[in-house]
Amino acid sequence: MSVWDTLVGQRAAAEVLRAAASGTGMTHAWLVTGPPGSGRSNAALAFAAALQCPEHGCGACQACRTALSGAHPDVTRVATDKLSIGVDEVRDLVRRSALAPVGAGFQVLVVEDADRLTDQAFNALLKAIEEPTGHTVWVLCAPTVEDVLPTIRSRCRLIGLTTPTADEVAAHLVRHDGVDGAMASYAARASQGHIGRARALARDEATRNRRREVVSLPVRLTSLGACMTAAANLYESTLEEAEAITSDLDAREKTDLDTTYGVVERGRRPREYAPALAALQKAQKTRAKRRHLDVVDRGLMDLASVYRDAIAVAAGAASALVNEEQRGEIAELTRISTPEGQLRRIDAIFAAREQMLEFNVPPMLALESMMLALRVPRRTA
Repeated sequence: MSVWDTLVGQRAAAEVLRAAASGTGMTHAWLVTGPPGSGRSNAALAFAAALQCPEHGCGACQACRTALSGAHPDVTRVATDKLSIGVDEVRDLVRRSALAPVGAGFQVLVVEDADRLTDQAFNALLKAIEEPTGHTVWVLCAPTVEDVLPTIRSRCRLIGLTTPTADEVAAHLVRHDGVDGAMASYAARASQGHIGRARALARDEATRNRRREVVSLPVRLTSLGACMTAAANLYESTLEEAEAITSDLDAREKTDLDTTYGVVERGRRPREYAPALAALQKAQKTRAKRRHLDVVDRGLMDLASVYRDAIAVAAGAASALVNEEQRGEIAELTRISTPEGQLRRIDAIFAAREQMLEFNVPPMLALESMMLALRVPRRTA
């Protein structure tokens, strides 16, 4: 299996990157954009592997395997769970970019979350991209071109990814993950083309149950009390899910720190240990906040899919719904509200999303306000 087989539904982008790795249309800076779940990071790493591979992405050689696993000395991958990537981290990257590659390929620097660079970090990166070395390739990833400064994107070759279709995602789950066909179809639809989310839904029953709880909310939001309860439940369930994701990593990092400083239980602690522990705890707190926001955001997108389905049903669309399993509830939602009402509810969801992600509004307040805006009339006989 070549490195390009990991790119689901991105045939056009894969062909451009494959050709560049072979020497056609190659440049020193690339910007990979696409919606969440489209595979931006996979595309960037596949390209990095192909640039090291004698066969331009065979997927089987040592260069491909080490590049994809993060062990190749000439491929540097930067991803973050923090709210932003600061200038010091980018300056370290710039210094690394000036080094000659260990092997015969390029020095490749993949920045997976380029949209989280601070202005100072962007400026530090700009100088490196403006004055490239002949052996360095930058690959930036961001949701849209607008998430990157114009001075940066004007110096990059753009690769735009699209959301894979449900059929493409389902086929990938069956072929590469051994998922049953029916489960793959459900996961592909429910994930709305997000490959990582589809894989989680296909593999984990708890993940499926949490999603079912979220998409069952719309027809139950018939009173003030129901709306407040729904907001509290969504907040708590997403917080628990986020903590489950980060708790093991936090514990491993704490153990590694203790080992590094020779700390044992009730033992003597070096003077340098306390500030290092404080810095670790601060970073973990920031990561936990971001992880919680990511989980909440995923729940909001699941909610929005229900109202989109209701609009599709009202319009008489013949295609399968994202939430086909909730077709009865969606039909009820269509009966008690209009398509215009569903659009207003979708707007309310995106407003809450913006409040949390852009304006730092506490999630509980944003969710309460949103749930009130999602309220529907009580069912009548």
